[in-house]
Amino acid sequence: MKKPETTLLLSLLFLFSCSCFALNNANSTTIINVWPKPRNLTWAPPYQAILIASNFTITTPTPHHNKHLSAAITRYQNLVISEHHHPLVPPDVNISKSIPPLEFLIVVVQDPDAGLVHGVDESYTLSILPSSAILTANTTWGAIRGLETFSQLVWGRPSSVAVGVRVWDSPLYAHRGITLDTSRNYYPVKDLLRTVEAMSMNKLNVFHWHLTDAQSFPLVLPSEPSLAEKGAYASHMVYTPEDVKTIVQFGLDHGVRVLPEIDAPGHTGSWALAYPEIVTCANMFWWPASGDILAAEPGTGHLNPLNLKTYQVLKNVIRDTATLFPETFYHSGADEIIPGCWKTDPKIQKHLSDGGTLSQILEMFINNTLPFILSLNRTVVYWEDVLLDERVNVSSTILPKEHVILQTWRNGHNNTKRIVSLGYRTIVSSSDFYYLDCGHGDFVGNNSAYDRQNGDDKDNGGSWCGPFKTWQTIYNYDIAYGLNEEEAKLVLGGEVALWSEQADSTVLDARIWPRTCALAESLWSGNKDEKGVKRYAEVTDRLNEWRSRMVSRGIGAEPIQPLWCVRNPGMCNTVH
Repeated sequence: MKKPETTLLLSLLFLFSCSCFALNNANSTTIINVWPKPRNLTWAPPYQAILIASNFTITTPTPHHNKHLSAAITRYQNLVISEHHHPLVPPDVNISKSIPPLEFLIVVVQDPDAGLVHGVDESYTLSILPSSAILTANTTWGAIRGLETFSQLVWGRPSSVAVGVRVWDSPLYAHRGITLDTSRNYYPVKDLLRTVEAMSMNKLNVFHWHLTDAQSFPLVLPSEPSLAEKGAYASHMVYTPEDVKTIVQFGLDHGVRVLPEIDAPGHTGSWALAYPEIVTCANMFWWPASGDILAAEPGTGHLNPLNLKTYQVLKNVIRDTATLFPETFYHSGADEIIPGCWKTDPKIQKHLSDGGTLSQILEMFINNTLPFILSLNRTVVYWEDVLLDERVNVSSTILPKEHVILQTWRNGHNNTKRIVSLGYRTIVSSSDFYYLDCGHGDFVGNNSAYDRQNGDDKDNGGSWCGPFKTWQTIYNYDIAYGLNEEEAKLVLGGEVALWSEQADSTVLDARIWPRTCALAESLWSGNKDEKGVKRYAEVTDRLNEWRSRMVSRGIGAEPIQPLWCVRNPGMCNTVH
């Protein structure tokens, strides 16, 4: 081990060198594959690699007390030594036998105690020289991103690592995530942990957990145990407080925030199994033969804002959820209020007959819940509907911009523009680009729409949000398109979403990966090269390689091409 003084000197020299090469994007190379592509990576000729020593260690020069950093160092040290990844197309490099094997990677973290919150510094610099390798980051979370990059620069049996490599890296967007619905179909804890692990590999940092919906209530809450006892599909299809703790801590170990969503007042039919008196139109057929539709899909029920007991139960739910999840964002849903459902309630009928509106009822709900969530030191995320829905919405005057974030999912760039032009921060989840469930047909039964002999449904796959969103569609989407500089600053980032009407653990990995890898790179380093040209053409080969590595790490990512295409570069391209 080098002396601390030597380590500090090397670190300072490295930081100085980074300030130089970070300005020279033209020298970046794709000879070696890192996903997502770093903001700046240079590999100096003669493009060498050296062996990894059998006693290779990752160490910090000064003591620290961050258990998540310790967990990451242990995890990546084991991975570097044991992975022995075999690229589909091995790098054409000289593995030097004259240079001693690399024995250690030094990790220098300036502020190891910085918490994992929105906007935390995730930047890092990495230098791999023949004599030493140094990773420098301001926070634990930047160090975790850099450790992932280092692991991807190692391959082969015996393990080798590229040398003469320098990386400066930092995400373009602070919020990069996945929304996963665990209400419509249940996912065992091991599937959620594997998803979080794969997210960390791709430098994604927000697992948006859509916990409850009309179909089931799987979250066990100490103050309201009957909601899961009666609302879950089965006693083994629940997430206990211990399960949540496991997932949250696993997320922290991997640099992934776990953001809970308790959708309300819509999408709450499952609550009626425990509290039928606070839910309107529960257990009714969703699309009556006559009259108003009662739900956006099968599974009816809205919380009743005119029933005071609604708030007693809901505040217990919110308080328990905030206790279980340390994340400072709390997602309160508020999407898809269906007028017909509320109109089935006598009290709401009287309110309307007296000249009131459904928007006033939603406003009452927000005024009774938003201040309570804020009192728990949370920033509240709502789906865009709360402000933009054409039939039931609230005024921006009751949604303070400093405390509220709106997640957009409809009308692509148009709704993003509407939200930020009003001064709200936004998270982009456009169903036209980022919904992973689209294009798989629909789940309603006895549907005559599929009895067609002319194939005129081929463009949308029988899906309301079809067609299927390919990785190319996701990669090429520019979430700040059409925004001016100030508006663009309000775009926090984006999330793909997997709604689980037709997904469970049997298809989870393939539905998410590698399409979400495309989101990961576009939000981390962008989808354009240094000249501003979309780089999807060169992405294909890199994504093939990265998908292969993910599979070898235990992630069931689906293929994007025949292996023949990888073995025959350029032969599977189209004509321009």
